[in-house]
Amino acid sequence: MDSILSIRSLAKTYANGFVALKPTNLEIRRGEIFGLLGPNGAGKTTLISIVCGIVNPSAGSVTVDGHDIVREARQARSLIGLVPQELATDAFERVRDTVTFSRGLFGKPKNSEHVENVLEWLSLSDKKNDKIMTLSGGMKRRVMIAKALAHEPKVLFLDEPTAGVDVELRESMWAVVRRLRDEGVTIILTTHYIDEAEQMADRIGVINHGEIVVVDEKAELMRKLGKKQLTLQLHEPLAQVPTVLAAFKLELNGDGSELIYTYDTQGERTGITALLGALGEAGIRFRDLSTTQSSLEEIFVNLVKRKA
Repeated sequence: MDSILSIRSLAKTYANGFVALKPTNLEIRRGEIFGLLGPNGAGKTTLISIVCGIVNPSAGSVTVDGHDIVREARQARSLIGLVPQELATDAFERVRDTVTFSRGLFGKPKNSEHVENVLEWLSLSDKKNDKIMTLSGGMKRRVMIAKALAHEPKVLFLDEPTAGVDVELRESMWAVVRRLRDEGVTIILTTHYIDEAEQMADRIGVINHGEIVVVDEKAELMRKLGKKQLTLQLHEPLAQVPTVLAAFKLELNGDGSELIYTYDTQGERTGITALLGALGEAGIRFRDLSTTQSSLEEIFVNLVKRKA
């Protein structure tokens, strides 16, 4: 799959010497949903702001569908839609008017049909004549997305798109994002809801201290960095893990009724067969077992700790 957004050796150092973004290389594939994760102050906003022409880079280059964001700023920016985290709309303007105006800012000719379609996708059709000040926070967020889509961008940045939105509306907005992807829009999603990235993204990138820590397919990232746990439900509770089982680094749950064995999914051998044999030799019987794998949130936390 070809890249629609190419970021090469991109860096940002402010006049006071603060390094907000270390030299960064990143390729965003055409038509994918890319999840960009990182703690507050990690460099997410700096990266997005440079790509969108809000902040000037100190070094490096960015091209959007072949257009350089500095040399061909107007062409490049017209290909990008940005939904910032902060709600910024004219409270007294009507929904349809603000979306139509946003389209005109990019020099696009009037297209009432496209505007109506965008409003319909975002379930705003029945609100199109309402003043923005009368809308709920979730609906205002939808208006922000509608404004970003008004000029038919090929790349859409969603910075915390469901912040402050209730669960039902989040599910609805996820459906909208998937539909946009199906329509051919490439989406870069930043979020603090790890489950959101886990459900939505095709690939995941983690940024910390201005540096991209890892980029990989979501499933591959979880396979490489995730760990699995085998939980054994015991017939008889234990007061402590027997010394003969120390090599397996087992954990005992609070009431001693379960033994938990953590193993690396990348290891040549999981050690499960040896563990079961050792349990039998120690006279420890279990009545059931189950396995679980690390969530994306656990992987993210471990990556950030590792690079702290």
